[in-house]
Amino acid sequence: IGTHIHGNGANIDNYETMDQRLLVPSTCFSIEPGIYLNDFGVRTEIDVFLAYQGKGGAKVTTVPVQNQILRLL
Repeated sequence: IGTHIHGNGANIDNYETMDQRLLVPSTCFSIEPGIYLNDFGVRTEIDVFLAYQGKGGAKVTTVPVQNQILRLL
């Protein structure tokens, strides 16, 4: 999902700011956790589709789903 579709994000983790916006059914959003060290950083993106209630709930659309962490160094 590019920023032309989902904007700069809603900061729904409340870490950066307190955000009161609701997640709207039939939309997409991304979860983008990352870790940044002195000389190295990693960010992953998980795309999610939020269906209407009773129509499947939240569905991870990023495939394949990452299920392990590999040591690089």
